[in-house]
Amino acid sequence: MDIISAIKNRQSVKAALLADPAPNDSELRDLLEAGMSAPDHGAVRPWRFKVIRGDDRMRLADLFEAALRAKEPDADAEMIATLRSKPMRSPLIVAVCAVITENHPKVPPVEQVVATACATQNILQAIDASPFGGVLLTGWTAQDVIVKEGLGLAPKDEIIGYLYLGTPTETLRAKKRPEVDPFIETWPA
Repeated sequence: MDIISAIKNRQSVKAALLADPAPNDSELRDLLEAGMSAPDHGAVRPWRFKVIRGDDRMRLADLFEAALRAKEPDADAEMIATLRSKPMRSPLIVAVCAVITENHPKVPPVEQVVATACATQNILQAIDASPFGGVLLTGWTAQDVIVKEGLGLAPKDEIIGYLYLGTPTETLRAKKRPEVDPFIETWPA
């Protein structure tokens, strides 16, 4: 498949449809290496990939619960159970993070976040070209300071999202994409 077709046809797989086997360490390394070719003004390389698999997903669930209890002390059992179940949806999670270099003379924080987001897209493309499936998910935990700290980040850093990875349990249906014309504007008008 040529690169344009691959990009146009890339699809996420719902986390609940991802099962074992997940990429092993070598396969995951290959997928993450695709992120290293992302555009990166100043060669800051802000991206960090926090790999979470097996029982460590329960530790992530514990971290999510701690963040919820701090945010909403009156959270009920159902809210807690729902949040705790999220890391268990797939066998492997990669928290994609941007470690921000503050006061960089050429590269403001937003460009570092964009570079990490581009790395994430490259990884998603690599996943789509592999036998595995994946989806990038966020939610409030991606902005939570307790979660950031638990993942070894500073409050200034950003969690771009959680890549849920595994083997798709269903064949994906072709996804209809919007026409591009409504999104194109000539400037000045």
